Amino acid sequence: MTAKGPVLVVDDDEDILYSIDMALSDEGYEVLTASDGAEALTVVQQHRPRVILLDMRMPVMDGWQFARAYRRRPGPHAPIVVVTAAREAAERAAEIGAEGVLPKPFRIEELLQMVGRYADRA
Repeated sequence: MTAKGPVLVVDDDEDILYSIDMALSDEGYEVLTASDGAEALTVVQQHRPRVILLDMRMPVMDGWQFARAYRRRPGPHAPIVVVTAAREAAERAAEIGAEGVLPKPFRIEELLQMVGRYADRA
């Protein structure tokens, strides 16, 4: 099977990173991970993700700061899906112009559907 993606997962929760990595890898996606926005900016300098799953509240560089810095870079830009436990998940996504939102906690089927919607498009 040929790898799909890559998908960049940005979250400071190691358990979330591991769970998403395992679920997407099992479906044939290449998965890149970063524990904060600054690390994610380094990753996107070396790789071109097809979709970015982005937590908003992280140390060092949060999701808002990452989204601004990422969109200032020359394109094309990957769609961003906000993955957050905040009650105002849709508002958080709108604040950064994200293409989608995946509220925590989520089911694996929801994750796969959301990633498939954006990563398999191009």
